[in-house]
Amino acid sequence: MSKVNVLVVDDASFIRDLIKKGLRSYFPGIQIQEAVNGLKAQQILSTQDFDLILCDWEMPEMSGLELLEWFRQQPQFKTVPFIMVTSRGDKDNVVQAIQAGVTDYVGKPFTQEQLTSKVTKALTRSGRLAALTASAPSKILSTGVANDSLSVLTGQTSVAPSVLKKPTSSPLLAASLTPVSAATSSSTVREQGQGRLRLSNGEFACVIKALSLKDALVVVKRGNTLPQILDSAVLDLEQGEEAEVARLNAYVHAVSALESRPDSEWLQVTCRFVDSDPKKMDYLSRLIARGTTQRHFSPSA
Repeated sequence: MSKVNVLVVDDASFIRDLIKKGLRSYFPGIQIQEAVNGLKAQQILSTQDFDLILCDWEMPEMSGLELLEWFRQQPQFKTVPFIMVTSRGDKDNVVQAIQAGVTDYVGKPFTQEQLTSKVTKALTRSGRLAALTASAPSKILSTGVANDSLSVLTGQTSVAPSVLKKPTSSPLLAASLTPVSAATSSSTVREQGQGRLRLSNGEFACVIKALSLKDALVVVKRGNTLPQILDSAVLDLEQGEEAEVARLNAYVHAVSALESRPDSEWLQVTCRFVDSDPKKMDYLSRLIARGTTQRHFSPSA
């Protein structure tokens, strides 16, 4: 059986490990190499051929978009699938990537099924799936590809991709946080800002209880789904008059009840950051520096 070679590009080792584990569990025998940023990937691609690239967008030294633009300029890579695995799902970003020649999108955070479905589709189109058919589970090979973000933008399908959803489209986000009030409560939170916590099983509006360069402690309202320990996550923070948004890749390090009772409506979630992008760290530093004015957040009784 001929080999299928995949290059995984991401500055976060935690994300690279998730992708490698997901691919190897569904495609035994697949050959995987990794790169910590676009520049390192460019060096590897200059000496080796690959059947598929899975690449982050925001990375130090060379971004995923810059790598994609260079990649498509190389004659040997004109038709090789290039999938963006990124938290950047805004329409403008997707269109920018389409113009540069991206094949498809996987939104962070992702499930194993979403990842393998996109990879299956890309390898089918390139004619390389047959090399993995013998060892890959039939349920994955027969799975239709859902949430095709590129098709949605070009009007080829009516299915709305999760990567392009607006924050208000999630039922979890529709349940707003309890307003700041003078109501008495035994449990209060020092509020440093609001954001959005995106997990593979849902989205949560959240209040930032504590923030550092290594992690964030956020408060979310309990819903039908609960954050899972070690689940991959993206914490979207929007602060300041410029409305700049930081999309911080993370994983769920700890989950606990905010109130000391089993029916607590509110959960404390510790998100440990996995990014090493200097731009994100600089933005995070500015957020921390601005967090001097705080108010009290009172959870519902």
